[in-house]
Amino acid sequence: MPRAIIAPDEYYHIFNRGVNKQSVFLDKADYARMLFVLMTTQSLIPLYNVGRNTQTLLKTGGLNLSSAAVKKNLKDRVVELVAFALMPNHFHFIVKELEEGGTSSYLQRIEIAYTKYFNAKYRRSGYLFQGPFQSVHVSSNEQLLHLSAYIHKNPAELSRWKHKEDLYPWSSYQDFVGENRWGKLLIPEIVRNQFDNPGDYLNFVKISGAKERLDQEISIDSSDQT
Repeated sequence: MPRAIIAPDEYYHIFNRGVNKQSVFLDKADYARMLFVLMTTQSLIPLYNVGRNTQTLLKTGGLNLSSAAVKKNLKDRVVELVAFALMPNHFHFIVKELEEGGTSSYLQRIEIAYTKYFNAKYRRSGYLFQGPFQSVHVSSNEQLLHLSAYIHKNPAELSRWKHKEDLYPWSSYQDFVGENRWGKLLIPEIVRNQFDNPGDYLNFVKISGAKERLDQEISIDSSDQT
């Protein structure tokens, strides 16, 4: 699938998977590490104390960032993150590009930072992800709604989380139907505000057929792992 041409003020489906479909998240610490990087690299400011902050995220489920650090990240960010799902061997994001080249910079920082961490932890070398990230332009509101449902239904592929996708800790589904754990570092309102209440969105995700259709279009495979 050719990558979309990315332009400011537009929304995109971003995804990638491990080399040879291998798992890229092996334990909870790996997921937490990626989540911290995902939230804090929306601007180009340097990252500090990533390991310590990841441990805090594991323990508390939230970020241990000062209000000043969050404000600076928000002020200087080059993308907005709308939705995400981290699966054992791949990831999906919805992002809005704010500055030209912002999405490419964002994904480059995420993948480089996480690959360095993963290779050091598991004593491996080389590429972790299967080539450059893929991108699909979101060209309509209907597409955006169904894409969010598709992303949030991904954990259904994991036996432990089937029919409990809204409780899966490594996606934004619970942030759409409950309290947003990430504050203004996650912007779900473009989707969430189109539903009268969280129950309506839950029902929409359950009945949406986007998962089956988009799986065929983008050829992302899930590993049945917890």
